Amino acid sequence: MAAAASHAERPVETGAPMQEKDSRNSDSIRDLNDGKDQLHRHLGNRQIQLIAIGGTIGTALFVSIGGGLAKGGPASLLLGYSVHALMVCLINNSLAEMTCYMPVGGSFIRMAGKWVDESLGFLAGWNFFLYEAILIPYEISALNLILTYWTDKIPVAAVCIIVIILYALINIVAVQYYGEAEFWLASGKLILILIVFFFTFITAVGGNPQNEPYGFRYWYSPGAFAEYIHTGTLGRFEGFLGSLFSACFTVVGPEYIAMVAGEAERPRVYIKNGFKTIYWRFFVFFVLGALAVGIVIPYNDPKLNNGSGTADGSPYVIAMQNMGVSVLPHVVNALLLTSIFSAGNAYTYCAMRSLYGLACDGQAPRIFKKTLKNGIPIYAFGVVILFPFLSFLQASGNTAGAVTTLQSVTQGATMINYICISLTYIFFYRACKAQGVDRSTLPYVGWFQPYGAYITFVYMILIEGIFGYTVFVPGHWSVADFFPPYTMAFVAILLYFGWKIIKRTRFIKPEEADLIWEKPEIDAYEAQFTEPPTRLRDELYEAIFRRKKVKENHMGEDTS
Repeated sequence: MAAAASHAERPVETGAPMQEKDSRNSDSIRDLNDGKDQLHRHLGNRQIQLIAIGGTIGTALFVSIGGGLAKGGPASLLLGYSVHALMVCLINNSLAEMTCYMPVGGSFIRMAGKWVDESLGFLAGWNFFLYEAILIPYEISALNLILTYWTDKIPVAAVCIIVIILYALINIVAVQYYGEAEFWLASGKLILILIVFFFTFITAVGGNPQNEPYGFRYWYSPGAFAEYIHTGTLGRFEGFLGSLFSACFTVVGPEYIAMVAGEAERPRVYIKNGFKTIYWRFFVFFVLGALAVGIVIPYNDPKLNNGSGTADGSPYVIAMQNMGVSVLPHVVNALLLTSIFSAGNAYTYCAMRSLYGLACDGQAPRIFKKTLKNGIPIYAFGVVILFPFLSFLQASGNTAGAVTTLQSVTQGATMINYICISLTYIFFYRACKAQGVDRSTLPYVGWFQPYGAYITFVYMILIEGIFGYTVFVPGHWSVADFFPPYTMAFVAILLYFGWKIIKRTRFIKPEEADLIWEKPEIDAYEAQFTEPPTRLRDELYEAIFRRKKVKENHMGEDTS
């Protein structure tokens, strides 16, 4: 729209009289967005920050990362994770600029349809929905796998039922309770990663039962680079690709911050803070995490199950067992359970919101747009909660095999998400330029643009194309191995061209892109706050110490 060219100077149109409100109460956004976005903005700063951490630190960082080590060795693992983390940082750079400007429910899914092509929005939405929904049974399968460390007597079906009920209860209540649950579960992930980092450092310098400062011993024996499939230079390069593909499944995070933008208080402040911290988090969690794994365990350890990294659980636990460390493996596995449960809980939330976003733009049945009074998309919830029942597939066979298969299917979907985000930003950048929008006035300005978006667009397409290359190596062809890595690519092609043929959609010209959209409503919502944004450390102090004080006061009253 040509009118969008001057959106920076356009007066705010609320469509409703301004209402006085407390700075912590965002219910009036429901009135402003009547007929549009019916989600409630109840997620505070600390909840968003911990959700960002929870979305960044997944099960793969503690479990499946062992597969990348077994295939490539410690040096390839470190290099692969560093390269891919850099690429996802560029994705974060693009997504942050768009989301902070237009923090709507459904986020990049709806942006793709508004700014690029309705068919791309349809593809992005259903791909992300299937990606998140399939990851729920993956996490339940991984949880059952971790439980086998203590005993294999626990019925797999019983665990599946209990977890499904808990996910349903957490996600059917108001969004602030989901945020509160994720805050504490993500705190457990932080404790876990601190434990494994301290374990790595202390044991490497000699603080282990053998009193041996082994340092970087495994980088020399068996070596820094492993051979995979072939031998020699080609085998070492294939080992690097194996480590890189492991990183492609493990290194994620920006999309989870984007998906809570529609339910965040003061989104252009708190969501922006969440995106800005992604950069150092990626370095600490993934780059240092890859380094730590390569230090504590050799890539040829037989317990890594020839590269799956799943048969015996976490490589850290394997390393602890090899060193004769007692008690700590139990602590790590217990925290792994909370980490895995948290990841599945987050996937349930995101799958519901992606289906809701599709319904908002008419790309899913309108019934999925209906919400309860507390803002929960109830019918979207009803569909999403069916997917965890896929975890019952493991009840009849190999748990580790179920985990690996689900991982392969979802890994391709991750690259498609990032391809859609990169292409959406390229069109957003062109639209801003065509309509005279000064990007320096935006709430968040990405650096090295639009070149970063072009780089990630090409890189993610390349990864999606070669991800399953091993099946084409002579002697390795298998129909069963072909479909997991490429299933989502075929689904994406069908989604995009199917919707384009049915709806006869077209690419949106830069000068016609709707850069106004829901901006007036969001501007009006944020204008209602009269107090400055709360700081993260203040919210953390209030959540931990003030709550403890209230509890002590209640105990004193009961005693008296």
